[in-house]
Amino acid sequence: MQNDYFNNSRFIEALKSGDSKAYTILVDTYHHKLCLYAYSLINDQKAAEDIVQNVFIRTWKKRNRLNSDFEIRSFLYKSVYNEFIDEYRKQKLVVPLEKKYIDALSTMVENEDEHALERRIKLVKRAMQDLPPKCKEIFMLSKQDGLTNLEIAEYKQVSVKSVEAHITKAFSILRQSIGEEIQPFIFLLFR
Repeated sequence: MQNDYFNNSRFIEALKSGDSKAYTILVDTYHHKLCLYAYSLINDQKAAEDIVQNVFIRTWKKRNRLNSDFEIRSFLYKSVYNEFIDEYRKQKLVVPLEKKYIDALSTMVENEDEHALERRIKLVKRAMQDLPPKCKEIFMLSKQDGLTNLEIAEYKQVSVKSVEAHITKAFSILRQSIGEEIQPFIFLLFR
């Protein structure tokens, strides 16, 4: 019977039949990974755990509807993503650009293990620390503090064009050191 848990369709059938051991294995296998994924989306540990808990509860309650053809890992990640979107919509409307970054981040997280994701986030943070001082300061005012370019220009007593140039330079440097997928990570770190 233990081998049935390694076969995706048999595992789903075990869940559908109400096998509590299969459910325990499901939770033990995916809880931590899904919490990391949810945290990467919502940046709140308690809310991330709530999202994952809701996904497991809903999966168990609706286990009869599970499709044996579905990959259980993908199903769980997609469920966490959908739960996050539902929670996020309750908080505020998702603007199209944010949804684009959330989708890109979701794809990255599904395709990488949690250690690779953590390494990438550390790489982004390190690259931001290595930005030229003025460039870094203006970039952080924009992304971390959420100031508009006009507000930064007034605060730093520089032109708006200068602010735009520093932000563009920061993105250029970050793209050179990290790659084109920098934008979803910036969104993740500074939403």
